Amino acid sequence: MARPPDKTLRPGGAKNHGFWLIFHRPAVYDVRPNYRTQNPNKETAMSRAFNFNAGPAVLPLEVLEIAQKELIDFNGTGMSIMEHSHRGKAYDAVHAEAVANMAKLLGANDDYQILFLQGGASLQFAQVPMNLLGTGQSADYVNSGAWASKAIKEAKKIGSVNIVADTSKEIPTNMPDYSALNYTKGAAYVHVTSNETIAGTQIQQFPKTEAPLVCDMSSDILCRPFDLKQFGLIYAGAQKNLGPSGVTLVVIRKDLIERAPATLPTMLQYRTQAKENSLYNTPPTFGIYILMLVTRWLLAKGGAAGIEKINRAKADKIYAAIDGSGGYYRGGANKAFRSIMNITWRLPSEALEEKFIKEATALKMIGLKGHRDVGGCRASIYNACPAEAVDALVAFMKDFQAKNG
Repeated sequence: MARPPDKTLRPGGAKNHGFWLIFHRPAVYDVRPNYRTQNPNKETAMSRAFNFNAGPAVLPLEVLEIAQKELIDFNGTGMSIMEHSHRGKAYDAVHAEAVANMAKLLGANDDYQILFLQGGASLQFAQVPMNLLGTGQSADYVNSGAWASKAIKEAKKIGSVNIVADTSKEIPTNMPDYSALNYTKGAAYVHVTSNETIAGTQIQQFPKTEAPLVCDMSSDILCRPFDLKQFGLIYAGAQKNLGPSGVTLVVIRKDLIERAPATLPTMLQYRTQAKENSLYNTPPTFGIYILMLVTRWLLAKGGAAGIEKINRAKADKIYAAIDGSGGYYRGGANKAFRSIMNITWRLPSEALEEKFIKEATALKMIGLKGHRDVGGCRASIYNACPAEAVDALVAFMKDFQAKNG
């Protein structure tokens, strides 16, 4: 039965006036005609910002709307999914669909185990060598930038590491020719980073290696198809292309699960969560629920192959604006390794970069400031970033150059 009207929750009531205002303030409509879409869709009416943050990042509006609708009452249970037991039927269905959706999107067969963990890629930097790097063994690492460097730093605390290539300091930012590298015979595994978020570089073709190939795919997971059978293990923080922060995807070939020494703490062994379907302890249930919705959305888009077409079209527009600016905008990455997820560029001066970012932010184009370690500008255009956001950014870039060139 609906609750009767409560005057204390409305203007004029004696109590909770501020509470009413928070949840009933009028919508703010964007009236700037130059850069934002003119279509009378929900995104414009709600005045959603164009989110170019590197992570946590933009989520599909459709997913947010479903989560909003189901937040208080999930599937008629009278409870939020956040309130359900992780061992109950309601959450079990969510978990099962999340696993199934991920398996379908990745083309994972029974040789692979899908795990939903915590700790982000930063924990995987240590957990991978803890589980896969045995006594007396060494592992090959490619240092392609800031995130690969962090993975190497952690691995060296665990065991012996060979750096088979290092492009981390090259300008323009770059990646090596992975097919031409001299990998160590008998290495426990080879570790690569598919997309360097800060540098704006991306592996264009994954190497074929004798040792199991391990890949940090945090910032480009499922932005394009790839052959999972080429990998022994992949991992990714969810907060860029899969969902909210707090969930870490690990997909591991089952024959590698038992490599971990039995003396490794229980929660750090992949076998622990593999045996319990990622339910050994309480998982981040709401994050996995959102991941389930995002993977459902991605399947409706045609999976990785379908979203790749959209992603490349978005990236091409921004790179065309950079390359067609006569040098006013200077791309940060070697063209051969440009990322379709994180696009970096510089302006003629830091003062102009600061002005560019300030004016873009005023137009609700959020998150265009480059990483604090390198400066410049960066647009992170993950799967859920709408084409309208890219169109608005490109129009603004051209207008800014015309006024400040």
